[in-house]
Amino acid sequence: MKERIVLIGAGSAVFTRGLVADLITRGVETELVLVDSDPEALAAAEKLTAKMIASRQAPIQLSASVDRRTVLAGATVVICTIGVGGRRAWEQDVFIPRKYGIIVPVGDTVGPGGSSRALRMIPAMIAIAQDVLDLAPEALFFNYGNPMAPVCRAIHKATGAKVIGLCHGVNAVAAYLSRALRVPQADLHYTAVGINHLTWFTALRVNGQDALPRLHEIAAERLLDPYEGEPFSWRLFELFHAFPAVLDRHVTEFFPQFFREGAYYGGKTLGNEAFSFEDTIAGGDETFEQMRTDALAAEPLPTDYFERIGGEHEQVLEIVEAIRTERGTIFSANLPNTGQVPNLPREVIVESPAVADGSGLHALALPALPAALVGTLATRYMWAETIVEAALEGSRTKFIQALVLDGSVKSLEMASSVADELLEAQAAYLPWVKREGL
Repeated sequence: MKERIVLIGAGSAVFTRGLVADLITRGVETELVLVDSDPEALAAAEKLTAKMIASRQAPIQLSASVDRRTVLAGATVVICTIGVGGRRAWEQDVFIPRKYGIIVPVGDTVGPGGSSRALRMIPAMIAIAQDVLDLAPEALFFNYGNPMAPVCRAIHKATGAKVIGLCHGVNAVAAYLSRALRVPQADLHYTAVGINHLTWFTALRVNGQDALPRLHEIAAERLLDPYEGEPFSWRLFELFHAFPAVLDRHVTEFFPQFFREGAYYGGKTLGNEAFSFEDTIAGGDETFEQMRTDALAAEPLPTDYFERIGGEHEQVLEIVEAIRTERGTIFSANLPNTGQVPNLPREVIVESPAVADGSGLHALALPALPAALVGTLATRYMWAETIVEAALEGSRTKFIQALVLDGSVKSLEMASSVADELLEAQAAYLPWVKREGL
């Protein structure tokens, strides 16, 4: 079948280019519709996409709109990559907690930043989900927006839309572990289960043989140098006998009690010398400006353009193809827990293996997790449920509750102060804040 793909959030600095590169590489006739609420970002994305298509004479029919409702009808695939407020709002999610000594490298998943981002993202994604149900109910519906677990949980809870959450993290760590084991990634088979950005590799096999003992040997070698790359992740592996994705940049944020004031190994500070947040933001700004320059330039794209940008690496097109062909391929996906992990709460969003068939992606049944791993996840799932309730109800109180559950704040008073500063800074994206007079 000819796919009609609607990409919502097409002004993304990286994802749109990667998705288009993958479509062009596949050479399959496709109708691609770009959507973004920012006309300037959309225009740049559309011009660049048109140049990419023309450079390879790809069989892709392109159109664009700032109004998704005018283009959703007939969509077979809907992909969301939105980030409400963009990088400027993201900065406030990180800089405001910094004033209170809460220093993090990312701030888009957990912590006060992840909670703040969830308040902005959830209402917008629910509105999109309702439009998908109304105008394209049979479409495969994918979300890439963070924080993944609260966003997907809110969509399922409020609308019933069967959104699939996707992230490159598990694949990226599988590649990292294959390099550590010095084996081709194709020979590495694994089970990874958890909450997005804290997903535990509980089983590793190479050619049918258990690879965890060898990985423990590697961990012992690496930890001879206490500051070797990804030191916290390797220490967690030694302790829990499961390797955490997606390495220190994200995983440290799930254990704030160990990184007060951002203190990291080797005297470095998270978000500064280690995994600089400012560099991440500057890199995003520079990438967007380069995309805009490439789009508006009179000359054609450089001959090595596709080699330089690569693909999107998050497998959405492979998943769509596997579903259409009922290939039975296994992917990592974020789906509600309907029993695939028996000792995690029902309906929470679990990142775990899922198999593609003609009706979509279906999570594979897994054994119960060890109690210690459940312990690392259980409070996080209840944090996610609380921040979902805060967003759905427009509740300052539940926002503060979520900050307390998260564990980054040092007191109830700090939780209230951080919450109020974030609510004030992000009020433009939170209409209910004005109603409460904050």
